[in-house]
Amino acid sequence: MKNILGNLGLATTASVQLTFKRGDGQPLKTATLKTKGGEPEQLPLFSSKETICAEVKVANSPGKKVDHYGIKVQLLGQIELASERGHPQDFLSLVRDLAPQGDLVKQETYPAEFANVEMQYDSHRGIQVRLRYLLRVTISRSYANSVVKDFPFWVRNYEAAPAPVPNAAPIKMEVGIEDCLHIEFEYDKAKYHLKDTVVGKIYFLLVRIKLKHMEVEIRRRETTGAGTHARNETETLAKYEIMDGAPVRGESIPIRLFLSPYDLTPTFSNVHNRFSVKYYLNLVLVDEEDRRYFKQQEIQLFRLLDDKAAANGTAEAAHISS
Repeated sequence: MKNILGNLGLATTASVQLTFKRGDGQPLKTATLKTKGGEPEQLPLFSSKETICAEVKVANSPGKKVDHYGIKVQLLGQIELASERGHPQDFLSLVRDLAPQGDLVKQETYPAEFANVEMQYDSHRGIQVRLRYLLRVTISRSYANSVVKDFPFWVRNYEAAPAPVPNAAPIKMEVGIEDCLHIEFEYDKAKYHLKDTVVGKIYFLLVRIKLKHMEVEIRRRETTGAGTHARNETETLAKYEIMDGAPVRGESIPIRLFLSPYDLTPTFSNVHNRFSVKYYLNLVLVDEEDRRYFKQQEIQLFRLLDDKAAANGTAEAAHISS
């Protein structure tokens, strides 16, 4: 049976290679990411409205020919929830035909271009949701399985800094336990870019319990679904100790927290009616009996437009094979 299938061409396959390029001829930027195993991974980096160019090389097995019903490349944007693993939803789909029906008897090279593509959402890899972009090359075949290869890339979008609000008051909150503890804390603002610094102060107005230490956490909350079907996943990205020892009434503790060392993304609100990503500063106080007291404040994060030129290194071209 194996020999019969080979004679019919069912065992004949084709290899596909793809090289990303920028439409403006500038060096191709790359984004360095971490895989689930913690290993670094580099992907081509683009922003919305940029032109994505690619060079597709398709080759047959030596001495074999591959008959096909056409070769095409698609640019896809997909959202995949953990609860729907293996069934992503396409929110962006563009296609370019590379070759009509025919026979592949030698290596062929095809240029492809997607001009001024609107990619309004940032790429995202979270606990329960993934938003990704990719180029998919398909060699359609009649009597054998079509050859389909995916080549992912990363998208980051940037915002201008918000206009300063004259005489804007800092954000103030209070936390306390009646007749035992009363704390007032403030942050200088509610919106930060990813390389910003959080500046604030903690005021101890009443201290009648023995505190051991205090820390600020950066928390990320990922929400999928809505209403009664909403599902939240929260992860603590960083812990920063701001006090060690017992404070006294009237004491003031400064906060200065640099955001750049941490793996943060912009705040995402109701992306394609599928998911949201929010960030919180969580104040944690621990007493001598290891009881913990919490107070959290939501902050908005954005990627500053001025950081676009320094986006994670450059390369002439990113080459991916499969």
